[in-house]
Amino acid sequence: MLQQFADWLAYSLLGLDAQTRIGSAVDFFFYDTTKILILLFIISSIMGIINAYFPIDRLRTYLTTHKLYGLQYFFASLFGAITPFCSCSSIPLFIGFVKGGIPLGVTFAFLITSPLVNEVAVAMFLGTFGLKITIIYVISGMLLGMVGGFILGKMRLENYLSDWVKNIQKTSEVETARWEAEKVTFFNRLPGILKESWGIIKGVLLYVIIGIAIGGLIHGYVPEGFFQEYMSKSSWFAVPLSVVLGVPMYANAAGIVPVIEVFVAKGVPIGTALSFMMAVVGLSLPEATMLKKVMTWRLIGIFFGTITLFIILLGYLYNVVL
Repeated sequence: MLQQFADWLAYSLLGLDAQTRIGSAVDFFFYDTTKILILLFIISSIMGIINAYFPIDRLRTYLTTHKLYGLQYFFASLFGAITPFCSCSSIPLFIGFVKGGIPLGVTFAFLITSPLVNEVAVAMFLGTFGLKITIIYVISGMLLGMVGGFILGKMRLENYLSDWVKNIQKTSEVETARWEAEKVTFFNRLPGILKESWGIIKGVLLYVIIGIAIGGLIHGYVPEGFFQEYMSKSSWFAVPLSVVLGVPMYANAAGIVPVIEVFVAKGVPIGTALSFMMAVVGLSLPEATMLKKVMTWRLIGIFFGTITLFIILLGYLYNVVL
């Protein structure tokens, strides 16, 4: 339904041609902006309800004071794997976790894994590359989330969250404590929860629009064969170059798997192609723009730099074992 609405806006209302680059870019912009804003409102409302009734402070205390031997990162990564979100669509849930005070490393484990591994990607991988490569990709994607989340968590980066999200955390905790003390009913809490969700949307709206606009330009104007010449080289720098070129791009797993199939068929090494895919799917300029409302540029740089390095290492490993 959202796609039909975006098509109507771009092709019927604005009169753009679906076969042109500008038409494709504008249609992409309308679809993704609408999808992410709806997701953000729904997820923010759900997290608001959970925060209002579930003792999130106890969960936060439990996660930070008990030795779980890495299981918290495993479950966060597993949750990311079963949620069918792209890098930008994962951000509303990421904001909800941060708002609830879940440890940042655990939250990063979800954010890293969610766009890389999902049921759509797994199904397409099975049909395209077979069982062996699919299993290796899924395991490595989840390990990337777990290890990346663990390392980022150990860096103690909470101080680099934005003042906006810190203020949301404090406001939410105070409001929840007041409701508990006054025994406010659910229906009396709901208007406040929805108002807070709407406030979150207003806070990130500009960043969503800018981020998706960048994604739309990339989607509409960068040809699929643009990178193939560089990726097909057998030199040592092919993997890092493909990752660096892939990071600014924006696509979900369903959209990029057919492209990777073409790359491999035309002689691009499988590890180089997969590392390019992970860079495109897991990191993007639109994601960085949207995360700016939640993080400082320094934290975004640390996050992107760390994951980019791990993807490069995985690319070399893929080329050795596959």
